[in-house]
Amino acid sequence: MKNLINKEDKIFVAGSNGMVGKAICRELVKKGYCNLLTPSRYELDLFQVKNVRKWFNKNKPSVVILAAAKVGGIYANSEYPVEFLLENLKIQNNVLETASLTNVNRLLFLGSSCIYPKDANQPIKEEYLMSGFLEKTNESYAIAKIAGLKLCESLRSQYNFDAISVMPTNLYGPGDNYDPELSHVLPALIRKFTYAKKYSKDSVICWGSGSPKRDFLHVDDLANACVYLLEKWDPSSKNAPTDSKGKSLNHINIGSGKDISIKELTLKISKILDFKGEILWDHSKPDGTFRKILDISHLNALGWNSEIDLEEGLNKTINEFKDSYFDDL
Repeated sequence: MKNLINKEDKIFVAGSNGMVGKAICRELVKKGYCNLLTPSRYELDLFQVKNVRKWFNKNKPSVVILAAAKVGGIYANSEYPVEFLLENLKIQNNVLETASLTNVNRLLFLGSSCIYPKDANQPIKEEYLMSGFLEKTNESYAIAKIAGLKLCESLRSQYNFDAISVMPTNLYGPGDNYDPELSHVLPALIRKFTYAKKYSKDSVICWGSGSPKRDFLHVDDLANACVYLLEKWDPSSKNAPTDSKGKSLNHINIGSGKDISIKELTLKISKILDFKGEILWDHSKPDGTFRKILDISHLNALGWNSEIDLEEGLNKTINEFKDSYFDDL
């Protein structure tokens, strides 16, 4: 099958300095795509549409990967809903509209699994989108991502603009955010247990009950899937994935297909770090959605499967964290 993007394409990776953007750039270079456009936020302010239009007209990217976003865990989403909604809408609208008005041939938009209803059946199929209420703790972020996905879908149907969207599960890996208040659950746990081990703490306090289950995907696997879908997935093809009613899908789930409880994850991290203290659970803190695992059957049918299992990924990530942040704890 012929690739839908070429090695010579000028590829703009928006958000190239973030965890996902860096991983995608590594994967692109690894596969021979070396004509990458990776402006810093100082070189290109995605919040200003005039700057975005000027930059696109000057640099003329033919492929765009929109990985730029304001992200954070339960605490950050709960405390700053305005920023999570407004900033993400601005970034998305400016990039997506500008790309559709210039000579961009193909665009990939990165969404999030939080777009799906809180009480969706498990595993979550792509067609469950907008079939129920969202999880309240990250509602603003989810609404912004749904808007981006729907804009991509509308640009394709109304203007035949080749925009596709991917919905990743919970990510982890190099370049993650380890801020004690703004990080997601896995990096937050790695920081807590590394700190506790370094300073011989007697216990570690974790949020919630530990009962919720999540699917965790290493960011390098996500990057591999994104490049693969850019190369292979054409939603307008007669063999493209469809929903149960035969309608072509414009967004695809990306995950490992396996989930684990937060309590089990905590035990794995503490074991890797050889932490011998007590693990305490603060039940006054929110759990979020009880279970969230994505149905990745369409992704598998397109020929892609994850390669980095959780045990390998955790060991690798914990070592990278200790190498980069150990002296700062």
